[in-house]
Amino acid sequence: MQNITVEELQQRSASGEKLNVIDVREPAEYTEYNIGAKLIPLGNIMNMQVDELEDLKHEELIVHCKSGARSMQAGMMLEQMGFTNVKNVVGGALAWKEKFGDEKLQGTV
Repeated sequence: MQNITVEELQQRSASGEKLNVIDVREPAEYTEYNIGAKLIPLGNIMNMQVDELEDLKHEELIVHCKSGARSMQAGMMLEQMGFTNVKNVVGGALAWKEKFGDEKLQGTV
């Protein structure tokens, strides 16, 4: 699994690139603050409840959480399930909020 910085993610988003970004935090955390990614909690991934991601097995899949630990776990689990291009957002939502405030991703699935 590779890492991606919030700066790289924001740059790619701002340039209009289509991105597959997954937020693996809990629904309450997502409601409180999110960057516009699709919510699929870590528990769902650990229980292999990822049917909605099946079409993305061979596409880039960027995962983030609050700080990077849960998304690292999620990424490793996704790789074990056959996902071939998983990237972890270094620093997660905390790093994004510190750098970009309430700015949301553009062009996410």
